[in-house]
Amino acid sequence: MSKYLKISLFIFCAFSCKLIFSQENNSSINWISWDEMMLKRVKDSIKKKVFIDFYTPWCGWCKRMDMSTFKDPLLINYIKKEYYTVKFNGETKDTIVFNNHQFVNSDPSYVKKNPNSRGKAHWFAHSILEGKLSYPSYVILDENLIRLVIYNGYKKADEMLGILLFFGANQYQYYHNHLNDQWLKSRK
Repeated sequence: MSKYLKISLFIFCAFSCKLIFSQENNSSINWISWDEMMLKRVKDSIKKKVFIDFYTPWCGWCKRMDMSTFKDPLLINYIKKEYYTVKFNGETKDTIVFNNHQFVNSDPSYVKKNPNSRGKAHWFAHSILEGKLSYPSYVILDENLIRLVIYNGYKKADEMLGILLFFGANQYQYYHNHLNDQWLKSRK
């Protein structure tokens, strides 16, 4: 019996060490730009979903998300595995091409009075967030770059992980089918 206990303990320790070291190597999310994500998608044979974090430099809740939620090791490991992670400044002056449309800042010549003041919105953020420019906001796109969902506001790590799991594991498809079946039954 003690032989099996020692073997089990050894396997448990080896697994724990592997988990700890893999988390150390994945200690932060590798945020990329929209253009970098588009290039990665071209190179990858299996496309991932896209997680976009819309932020602004003046947004205090955005900074809090970066310092807490986006530091959670479970969330980091999952999001790196299942998503391309794009960090998008909602006031950037960069030009974005999406679905054969070119998106620019609404007033590219605008100069902020100081770095912490609000700037002018980017039309890509305005478009994909349906005009509701609240920061932080998050958008999940499927593998074909079709928007699945928009979330706004600060999210704790467990809330965000639940959202990422729901969409990353395609549970939203089953939920949609369930709701559709319920609706069809209610019409009879």
